[in-house]
Amino acid sequence: MSGLRIVRMANFVTPSSGGLRTALRELGSGYLAAGHEPVLVVPGERASDEQTVQGRVITVPGPVLPGTGGYRVLTARRRVRAVLEDLAPDRLEVSDRTSLRWTGEWARRHRVRSMMVSHETADGVLRAWGVPGPAAGRAADRINRRSAWAYSKIVCTTGWAEREFLRIGARNVLRVPLGVDLVRCAPHRRSAGLRARYLHSFDGGCDVLLLLGSRLSVEKRPGTALDALAALRARGVRAVLVVAGEGPLRPVLVRRARERRLPALFLGHVADRHAMADLQASADLCLAPGPAETFGLSALEALACGTPVVASRSSALPEVIGDAGLAAADSGEAFADAARELLARPAAQRRAAARARAELFGWDASVAAFLAAHEAPAGPVRQAQDDRRPPAGRAFFPPVAATGKDGTPA
Repeated sequence: MSGLRIVRMANFVTPSSGGLRTALRELGSGYLAAGHEPVLVVPGERASDEQTVQGRVITVPGPVLPGTGGYRVLTARRRVRAVLEDLAPDRLEVSDRTSLRWTGEWARRHRVRSMMVSHETADGVLRAWGVPGPAAGRAADRINRRSAWAYSKIVCTTGWAEREFLRIGARNVLRVPLGVDLVRCAPHRRSAGLRARYLHSFDGGCDVLLLLGSRLSVEKRPGTALDALAALRARGVRAVLVVAGEGPLRPVLVRRARERRLPALFLGHVADRHAMADLQASADLCLAPGPAETFGLSALEALACGTPVVASRSSALPEVIGDAGLAAADSGEAFADAARELLARPAAQRRAAARARAELFGWDASVAAFLAAHEAPAGPVRQAQDDRRPPAGRAFFPPVAATGKDGTPA
């Protein structure tokens, strides 16, 4: 049997975006390795059509969504519909809950099996943007009923994400976890030199290296990490926070860190995945304060690198991290309490527990499960790797001085 053409569509994907971009790349590479023809359609500044390690990627011009720090969306419905009809997919996979929901109805009319992947909960995102709880729940239910009717299947990556569909009685919901690159993300990447660079970047030096690997946007609540840092230092913990991520809230966060004299370093987006893994392995704790996270790939990568995670109790991450971290209420004080509890555990024990938890989430199993949801042959799935990257310990990070002693650009 020849492979299927699996057309995948997504919004909110940029060169500096995080978890969704990673998931799309790994799933596409896995589909390709299994003998299928993955085609990804995403928005961008200009039109393009290229072959990549995850298969064919078609970029359709789409406008920037204000206030998101550069995210673009596919809004030209007529043009996108023409692309779909030209591709004539065997399967349709949509990673979006907003402007692409109409594609489910398109697939029904064309008798194409379709799947919407719920990378976030509708009510969680609405709440994060300030919509009151009851109103957010009602709006989410309306959106989700329409989506469950339009698509053949709804795929949720955790039970936490699945609950909002079960609440409305949807019967076409599957739970399929995402994965992590267990080769690239590994404890052996821990670097004493990298730790020293950041721990001693401020006067007096520090003992604890905290990491926030996140997009700096409202729904991710990055300010909680700064509040946790302040609470820890007030209790005598000499901690420094490294922020790896970009987004519209960066200027506000940098100003807050400077005004409160907090030792926080803002690296911006770390494009080199090996360099990011070095940083994740070298940290003592990773903070994941986003209350609307439905899986948390960055947190899972930290676990694979041997670094435990403090996550928002409101999110799906407690389900993912298990006993390899702790869940905390959505406040800096609560995150500081959880961080101190984790730091009190023997380092070797907490790092071994983190790695063991991550080993339950390989990309090979995730790809096979997604293909099963598509009712597509799994084939010889293999985990995608890029051997041209530098080895562990050789990754380049900008000098600390580039961000200034107060976390601002020098």
